[in-house]
Amino acid sequence: MTNESQNIEYKESWRDEYLKWICGFANAQGGSIFIGVNDKKVVVGVENSKKLMEDIPNKVRDVLGIVVDVNLHEEDGKDYLEIVTEPYPYPVSYKGQYHYRSGSTKQELKGAALDRFMLRKQGKTWDGVPVPYLKAEDLDEATFTLFRRMAKLSGRMDEADLRDDNAMLLDKLRLVEGNYLKRAAALLFHPDPERFVTGAYIKIGYFREHADLIYQDEVHGSLFQQVRQTMDLLTTKYMRALISYEGIQRIETLPIPREALREGLLNAVVHKAYESLTPIQIAVYDNKLEIFNCGYLPENWTIENLLCSHRSRPYNPDIANAFFRAGEIETWGRGIERIINGCKNAGCPEPTFECRSGEIWTVFHYGKAESTQKSVQKSVQKSVQKIVSLIKADPHITTQAIADQLGINRSGVARHIKRLQEQGIIRRVGPDKGGHWEITSDEK
Repeated sequence: MTNESQNIEYKESWRDEYLKWICGFANAQGGSIFIGVNDKKVVVGVENSKKLMEDIPNKVRDVLGIVVDVNLHEEDGKDYLEIVTEPYPYPVSYKGQYHYRSGSTKQELKGAALDRFMLRKQGKTWDGVPVPYLKAEDLDEATFTLFRRMAKLSGRMDEADLRDDNAMLLDKLRLVEGNYLKRAAALLFHPDPERFVTGAYIKIGYFREHADLIYQDEVHGSLFQQVRQTMDLLTTKYMRALISYEGIQRIETLPIPREALREGLLNAVVHKAYESLTPIQIAVYDNKLEIFNCGYLPENWTIENLLCSHRSRPYNPDIANAFFRAGEIETWGRGIERIINGCKNAGCPEPTFECRSGEIWTVFHYGKAESTQKSVQKSVQKSVQKIVSLIKADPHITTQAIADQLGINRSGVARHIKRLQEQGIIRRVGPDKGGHWEITSDEK
């Protein structure tokens, strides 16, 4: 016999309360309860096995309204029963309670978990539920304009569809259910989605050690606008970029690759369990950035499954479809892979992911800023040394000739030469045309 698992349960004797376990199996993936076997998988036997073979199916039928198979087994002269329950396509209740098998435990579904279960059994998702009293004209015109521009650039929608009015566009995005707009439409396009979904916003905070909050922001509005505003705040206010130059071009290097950060944010927005009524929270520290959102992995999945998956179904498929059409996300299920590869390609530490009690954490660890600073310093030092060597070899060399040999632009060379002059390492003798350079301090 195998250990207790998602599909296996052992009980030494029969009690009518075990009808709850059968209910849990029926609502999940099905499974078997062995009566007359202890937790150590040792057959201890069961009395009145033949009577139980008649009583149990009748009680299951009368209380749960389903049918199970009860099989009689024997080992070392001891009888034990196997109650086999198939998964049912509709919700099964035990006296008005809905139980569910998860891992090797049974749980009673309540609140948001029960709503989510009921919708799934009906083939629906939370973001696909119709919303009364919401009309296309209530939605944000600026967000529609933004979406049309992004969708046109992505090439994932026909231009003819993008020229339709807002109501027709919503229908093309499958955000209409009968005569109603779906919850996804309110979240994606309404200027104040919190009128329909509490907690549909993003909180950002900057923390010092020991969780001391220094400052914070809240980002509200449609989901499309939230993503844009959050990225702007993170990259301009919350993360310090390393400044370097290539010639006259200013280069800002963030401690997290911009695309990896954006993918992490989009993952949280698309996969968030909005029924939790809790905002997405982003905590920024001196050495890391954490993105937290309420969410759930597919049934029986672990973080390892998620990291290895290329085809996981989005938690909010209608929201995911709209972001996909806008070119904001790629193929569903590839977000985690893109985050990891983005960090690896930029030479940054690999992010970590955690899932616990309906909470999903994506943690980006800083580590490139220092190495980038060193590499920039080394690059500048090498350029300066080459300039001094070129001048020593040809005191009449021009700035343009130096730029050509170093492969950088002329203004970059001029900036290095100015610093060399200020440090007293070189000096100009004579005019710009017809003059020459002299090395005044080789040791420096």
